[in-house]
Amino acid sequence: MTTSDARLSLVRLLEPEVLADPYPFYRALRTEAPVHWDRYMHTWVVTRYADVIHVLHSFSAKRTPTPQQLSAMGLSALNPIATVMVKQMLFMDAPAHTRLRGLASAAFTPQRVKALRAHIQEISEQLLDRVQGRGSMDVIADFAAPMPAIVTAEMLGVPTEDHAQLKKWSADFAEMLGNFQHNPDRVPRVLESTNRLVEYFKNAIAQMRAEPREGLIHSFMTAEVNGDRLTEEEIVANCIVTMVGGQETTTNLIGNGLLTLLRNPDKLARLRDEPALLQSAVEELLRYESPSQHTGRIARQDVEMGGKLIRKGQAVMAIMAAGNRDPERFENPDELVLDRADNKHLAFGWSNHFCFGAPLARMEAQIAFGTILRRLPDLQLVRGSLTWRDNSGLRGLTALPVTFSRR
Repeated sequence: MTTSDARLSLVRLLEPEVLADPYPFYRALRTEAPVHWDRYMHTWVVTRYADVIHVLHSFSAKRTPTPQQLSAMGLSALNPIATVMVKQMLFMDAPAHTRLRGLASAAFTPQRVKALRAHIQEISEQLLDRVQGRGSMDVIADFAAPMPAIVTAEMLGVPTEDHAQLKKWSADFAEMLGNFQHNPDRVPRVLESTNRLVEYFKNAIAQMRAEPREGLIHSFMTAEVNGDRLTEEEIVANCIVTMVGGQETTTNLIGNGLLTLLRNPDKLARLRDEPALLQSAVEELLRYESPSQHTGRIARQDVEMGGKLIRKGQAVMAIMAAGNRDPERFENPDELVLDRADNKHLAFGWSNHFCFGAPLARMEAQIAFGTILRRLPDLQLVRGSLTWRDNSGLRGLTALPVTFSRR
């Protein structure tokens, strides 16, 4: 690999300094090689806003290997993970994706999300009650991780006291989502957590049959479109991806967003004084520091993009976080503008695979930022280095220590 190839390879996201701030690297890719063949990763990389949209809209999402393919490669030990992933709508194309999405949408209604608002506010207040007298907290461990974990458990209809265990399994499964780094030492843990998740949701379905109660699992079980219903395996697989998406990305949205505000104290002060800005501020934080940075697709046929020929069957990495800072789409893209009016960012994806949990994530973030800024005066970042999770696709901090005035 040449020096130029190495400098523009996605493998650089594994470097701590690039992981801590990938945006100069994305800028170099977008400027020098907006459609780039990454020889090390064996994938095309696209970084311009319009190109990312084209890939998300037109290329195939069916990219996870089947158990049969893994067995043929001598990787049958990973089959339990593949068995789950091939039934998740995240990795499907039409018509299978259309069918599953329709059934899931029938279960995940705007009315259900809206009904959760008061309870999300209550959970947020309770979590801050525990730390307010201390004058300090780790935003991730004390708030950003437990809040969406509790909300997701309640939304699914499983006991909220299970949220910490579900969060741990969810974080392990997330190793398979958005992370191109191969960590053989982590495979046993990911396999164990996947098996535990499958067992947990199979038991939850059995309990739901015996004693039906409100929640997403029951809605998945009863959802019907034109006489079609989800199988148990589909319910389990999509409970897992809903739980992982609902926890991991929302935790990162709250953590990344609050860090961004702490690094821009004038913007933090403005948001505290003008809570009416919360809705547009959350959209800007999603654009500026996206929790979901990139996703993979497969070319359906030969296609020319940016003067390069992408062959049918080749892999393509669409870097949403780079598209979100494209100066051809956003004015002053590296500036945080809380009231940015034209903000059709890519943080939740695009087209048919747009995140169907986006309304809930937006609501949780608005409540989280509003409650933290209202209740914790003189919020300050504790000096010291920050550590980013080494999953480059699901960008988030391992911890975010802050101090504030006690009450």
